[in-house]
Amino acid sequence: MYRPKTTLEQWRILQAVVDYGGYAQAAAKLNKSQSSLNHAVAKLQSLLNVQLLEVKGRKAFLTEAGEVMLRRSRHLTQDVEELEALADSINQDWEPEITLAVDLAYPRALLYPVLADFLPQSRGSRVKLLDTVLTGTEDAITQGWADLVIGGSVPRGYLGEAIGEIYFEAVCHPSHPLAQMPSPLDSNELVHHLQLVIKDTSATPQEKQGWLKSELRWTVSQFQTAIDLLCQGIGFCWLPCHEVRDLVKQGKLVRLSIRHSSFRKHINWLVLPRPDTSGPGTRLLQELILAHRQLKAPDSGQDPRNNNAND
Repeated sequence: MYRPKTTLEQWRILQAVVDYGGYAQAAAKLNKSQSSLNHAVAKLQSLLNVQLLEVKGRKAFLTEAGEVMLRRSRHLTQDVEELEALADSINQDWEPEITLAVDLAYPRALLYPVLADFLPQSRGSRVKLLDTVLTGTEDAITQGWADLVIGGSVPRGYLGEAIGEIYFEAVCHPSHPLAQMPSPLDSNELVHHLQLVIKDTSATPQEKQGWLKSELRWTVSQFQTAIDLLCQGIGFCWLPCHEVRDLVKQGKLVRLSIRHSSFRKHINWLVLPRPDTSGPGTRLLQELILAHRQLKAPDSGQDPRNNNAND
């Protein structure tokens, strides 16, 4: 039988040194001495006969070989964590806490009936309902810190169930200069005006979605803050139709007709990040969300912004 030369602890220490930016920072996070971390990484390199890190100044950098080995080591440590979590799930009838991460754009009116149905069957499980945005929603899946995730995309390597659609449209105050221009607007006109954007909740956000060409941008953390600013005549913003429909009907906000992009459609996905280790409570909540799914295509010729599925 093969006997490993290295230990999981050594690989975890290497990951920490890289993730936290150096030996000193990793030592503080792991509550270990810096010398013990230096020794662990040095021994790891010696056992493998491969240089994984090189120190330049006061910072350690991965070598090309180190990048490959580190990437593979993350799969190893994650597999062990999931294996141990599976054992906990087997030994535990019902999880004490369930974390549900939901992209801020998903209509909460669709979610609350699900939670109402879940409560009588929850067996006392605590539910953590956390708002996420864009890359932050993907992080909840790829980093595995949520038990269930509702978001606008499914990261590579994961599976998801389509449960609904969200339509976004650009809106502003009726007195805003953009609202006074002839329709449809050329997208180049938007570049010269303040754009309000919703903050990505990831620690390492990636600007890979949405129209973000405006040089002048203000960032807020909630849709309501953006709406309040819009109602003061400040900027324009792409927002979910269900968030602004009533304000548009009341004339407090106006839709911007933009050439080639009157609205944007996003599919809502329900993702179970760790299907092999999910507990019965998480599975029940997943089933209830699927039972309440409201994925409906708009009628032929109908403006999707008038679709009431996301009211």
